[in-house]
Amino acid sequence: MTQVTEHGGGVWSIKVPIPDNPLGHTLVHVVDTDRGPVLIDTGWDDPEARDTLVAGLTAIGVALSGIHGVVVTHHHPDHHGLSGQVREASGAWIAMHAADTAIVRRTREAEPGTWLTYLTSKLTAVGAPEEHLAPLRAARTGGRMRTLPGLRAALPDRDIVPGELLPLAGRRLRAIWTPGHTPGHVCLHLEENHPAGLPGHGRLFSGDHLLPGISPHIGLYEDPDDSTVTDPLGDYLDSLERIGRLGVAEVLPAHQHAFPDAAGRVRELLTHHEDRLTGLLALLATPLTPWQLAERMEWNRPWDRIPYGSRNIAVSEAEAHLRRLVKLGRAEAVPGSEPVTYIAV
Repeated sequence: MTQVTEHGGGVWSIKVPIPDNPLGHTLVHVVDTDRGPVLIDTGWDDPEARDTLVAGLTAIGVALSGIHGVVVTHHHPDHHGLSGQVREASGAWIAMHAADTAIVRRTREAEPGTWLTYLTSKLTAVGAPEEHLAPLRAARTGGRMRTLPGLRAALPDRDIVPGELLPLAGRRLRAIWTPGHTPGHVCLHLEENHPAGLPGHGRLFSGDHLLPGISPHIGLYEDPDDSTVTDPLGDYLDSLERIGRLGVAEVLPAHQHAFPDAAGRVRELLTHHEDRLTGLLALLATPLTPWQLAERMEWNRPWDRIPYGSRNIAVSEAEAHLRRLVKLGRAEAVPGSEPVTYIAV
């Protein structure tokens, strides 16, 4: 059943399903403007997702062909996936932060096998066991390789510039750069009075940055051609604090449900990550590789029940936390260890 929620003031959300994913759906938001409706995110590139999006738009009197523009909070396929089909049907402009647009372009232009080669090398360096590496090596030497998601998504034709108002006629929608989940993630501040009169400074479309009951994945920014040592968790925590100071009346996230008290949720997430960093220091009383650390970290299920692909994501998150601890001077790499191990200091 198509699920559409009217949030008032010319804003709606449509629950667009994500195939085979525990998140269940992406909330695609529709914002009415003087030049036609604009989407914030689009959902996964999947026939059921497309049909659900079209049905939801129809329920509020909008045709897919009538979409004026699309603002993408970040490049992940559950947010950007259907943008190509929306553009094909409507001619809509597509806007994204330049850092994430670069990822979209790199994915399209990469030679076949580049990602597999990079991932195999990366996982070897962090201490992944041979049974985890074997399927990647088999794929590199002629085995079947799953197609990367998002290859049919649109190449954005407009840059979202942090701090500037987006070109939405009759609306004040300001971009706030919130890196962490991705390098180019943006939140979008609708600088208008809340339609229900709730106290606060407008509403926030938060993408995956601020969710009511989930801490978003914070892993390494992956670029096979860039050796820059980034600090995604530090970026995320700094971004959270900026969002907490906005004083918005309501948050409209891309998953779960709308909620008030952004500042309170920010405080919860800051505490969560500080507690997690403290817990990791206890684990690092003895040297551990990033893979060994990930095996010992607390996840939403035991390590032996985490699917193969999700283990790669988990290890990336462990690495992001390690980088934060190293930057803070609370952990360090053990000289001469191979694969590299880390220890608390």
